[in-house]
Amino acid sequence: MENSSQQIAAVLAGNRRAFAGIVDSHKRLVSQIVHRVIKSEADHEDLCQDVFLKVYQNLSKFRMESKLSTWIARIAYNTSLNFIEKKRALLYEDFAPEGETVDSCAGEAITPYAWTEARQFSTSICTEIDRLPPVYGLILSLYHLQDLSYTEISNVMQMPDGTVKSYLFRARKMLKERLESKLQLEGVLCA
Repeated sequence: MENSSQQIAAVLAGNRRAFAGIVDSHKRLVSQIVHRVIKSEADHEDLCQDVFLKVYQNLSKFRMESKLSTWIARIAYNTSLNFIEKKRALLYEDFAPEGETVDSCAGEAITPYAWTEARQFSTSICTEIDRLPPVYGLILSLYHLQDLSYTEISNVMQMPDGTVKSYLFRARKMLKERLESKLQLEGVLCA
């Protein structure tokens, strides 16, 4: 938290590079939250920029009572919810599945077949997470992909720790059932 307080002090003193460092450190977190709540890729980048604009404008109000990442995540979540509220008539488009892009192969030690199989499985998991109710998909992402604690997720989503734990349990169960069903349909699992 000391590093965050130094960065914040530098930003408040007018150091633009310090703010760029905050953005670089938290852009993946913000992108993850916005993506889980807002499915429209066309709106995704604009919302991420709005989040960081709000962070910059309100940085002097940050009271250091939580991690900077938790505070930024909360802004991202609330900004996404506000966006949905404003676009209520377009909710279907916001939650329509988007096409996945194929990432380049990271290492040479893996065979193309193994890479393709792993990518397909990863895509299946992402697709099934996207099909979960948004709150479940977001909690799964925050906990497993962003490594936030129950308390941090509770602060971001403004719900009790117990509710976060319960939703995470339900989300895992739903995801497991959907993946097992999908794999059985594809003939991967034996009955």
